Amino acid sequence: MSTPSMTLFHNPASPFVRKVLVLLHETGQQDRVALQLSLLTPVKPDRALIDDNPLSKIPALRLANGTVIHDSRVILDYLDHQHVGNPLIPRDGAARWRRLTLASMADGIMDAAVMIRYETALRPAEKHWDEWLDAQRDKIRRALAMLEAEAIAELASHFDIASISVACALGYLDLRHPDLEWRKANPQLAAWFAEVSLRPSMAETVPRV
Repeated sequence: MSTPSMTLFHNPASPFVRKVLVLLHETGQQDRVALQLSLLTPVKPDRALIDDNPLSKIPALRLANGTVIHDSRVILDYLDHQHVGNPLIPRDGAARWRRLTLASMADGIMDAAVMIRYETALRPAEKHWDEWLDAQRDKIRRALAMLEAEAIAELASHFDIASISVACALGYLDLRHPDLEWRKANPQLAAWFAEVSLRPSMAETVPRV
């Protein structure tokens, strides 16, 4: 086992962090990265992180030379250039833009789900903005419906940036929003998720919270 040369500021509950962890497993790079737990909320930044990332958001990756890169999309792109196997983010052509678009759709699901979590877990019930919460849930339902109708074969074709991102989004819905019962309206997506959840990279990164 090699000595880690990079440090990932992380919290296991974050779906954006999980994307990075899954890619590390899929590309055999997990031993290169040490994990540093970062406990933060939108109103309580992580002081250990804030000097390197003034937004105080995770994930953030400190490289061997001390440089810190952040935003899961940037980190994933960086790490995908650091291994010798087939790239998990297509380098060019139509495939690149399609797979990144699917990944962006998954990121949008995560964004909406995290916003719901913040509103319901951090704010008193009497201050919840129900119309705004409904709008976030509608975003999630529309995105899932599109994936169900148009993207199952693409997601099943190979496990790459698109598949990783969608799988982590669905995992987060299970973790924080089981009340959405997303499987009922999306049986093909549910079957695909059940299959990819058996991959070691997915099984070993299930949040233990």
